[in-house]
Amino acid sequence: MLAAARIAAKRASLGHSVQSFRHSQRAFLATATTDSWKPGKSVHGYTVVESRHIKELELDAIRLKHDKTGAEHLHIARDDSNNVFGVGFATPPENSAGVPHILEHTTLCGSRSYPVRDPFFKMLNRSMATFMNAYTASDYTLYPFSTTNPVDYKNLRNVYMDAAFFPHLRELDFKQEGWRLEHENPNDKESPIVFKGIVYNEMKGQMADAGYLFYSKMQQYMFPGTTYAHNSGGDPANITDLTHAELVHFHKTHYHPSNARFYTYGNFPLEESLETINSKLQEFSPITPPSAEKIVKPFESPRRVALTCPIDPMSSADKQTKMSVSFLTNKATDTFEGFGLRILSDLLTDGHASPMYKALIESNLGSEYSANTGYDSSTMVSSLAFGVQGMKTEDIAKVEETITNVLKKVQQDGVDPKRIEAIVHQMELGQKHKTSFFGMSLMQGLSSGWFNGCNPVDLLELNK
Repeated sequence: MLAAARIAAKRASLGHSVQSFRHSQRAFLATATTDSWKPGKSVHGYTVVESRHIKELELDAIRLKHDKTGAEHLHIARDDSNNVFGVGFATPPENSAGVPHILEHTTLCGSRSYPVRDPFFKMLNRSMATFMNAYTASDYTLYPFSTTNPVDYKNLRNVYMDAAFFPHLRELDFKQEGWRLEHENPNDKESPIVFKGIVYNEMKGQMADAGYLFYSKMQQYMFPGTTYAHNSGGDPANITDLTHAELVHFHKTHYHPSNARFYTYGNFPLEESLETINSKLQEFSPITPPSAEKIVKPFESPRRVALTCPIDPMSSADKQTKMSVSFLTNKATDTFEGFGLRILSDLLTDGHASPMYKALIESNLGSEYSANTGYDSSTMVSSLAFGVQGMKTEDIAKVEETITNVLKKVQQDGVDPKRIEAIVHQMELGQKHKTSFFGMSLMQGLSSGWFNGCNPVDLLELNK
């Protein structure tokens, strides 16, 4: 009876909390417009940098900066109950030991306020979250979640922020998540000693995938002398060079508010989020974030790289070759140029009527496009690639010539205006089709450009 009474009281309290939150939520939706968030406004330790109404996406974008640490914050105010929170850090690697990837795993192994083993996984069956994850990109690491429940949102935000800024980073966790030496059979002391570790084994599997290997090696060779010449996920051949002390140092220098970007989306009150985040960031003093070389020096002449890769068991023995022709293109900050290149990429490769598909796939030169084909804006300097896999080695010169001829023909003859209209209409329909994970999709689409100097609000205004 006592337990039942407690549950009833807790439900009543929770109901009152949610009701109060919904009341503030309605007030927020009535006032959280660009008019009420004008540049220069100060609120809870933040200053509004800019605010814009994006009509085509039915949202208000508000960009803020934390006064003490310089942390950036982007809020997307939209009448959507599936609210999103994300905190990310610029984590450009200096080598291929995989420190950003291993750190992403290790931060989730207990923190100052949540000193339990694997709090992240314990949340999975205790939360109403619609999404929970963390991932490492080429030059940044992001920790996002989404939920429709206001109490769950606050709880998850506290767990995520504590994990990111105040993790334990114990050496034992590093050995589990990163790498260690161990008997092949832990119960048999006579068995061989081998390398083990969650990230180590994960990346062994990744590198055994020919498509991933082809894409990652292409990126490394396209950007020599930059941070992109290293594998942020970690190369098993280099992961075992990483020490626990280097992991801790990387966290200290990179997981800092001065190097952070916060993202919030939905119809929960922005003021409440800013107040909570500000209370956590007050513990930090501003620093100068670490810099990394991201701009590749243009090649003086075309470069050729030949590599070996695992055999694809799904392809015939005489069609195991993959190849591509790749070009360095625009800087990420040139959003209009990037938009044009994305359309060009779709015109050349998308659909059975595209010139590259007809010349490379329909002609049976290759079975399908290579993993890196298309426009890639995940780096500071973008790239555009065309290639095939499942081809014969003796056809390499023929494929290269075919790609060059297609580009020359399109340059000379142009393309059917109806195909351009179709691609633009497809983009517009994509904007109007707002799924339940619209906020998460927006964040993932903005992150790379935002971490590379783009104004994320500019990236939202596709119609312009």
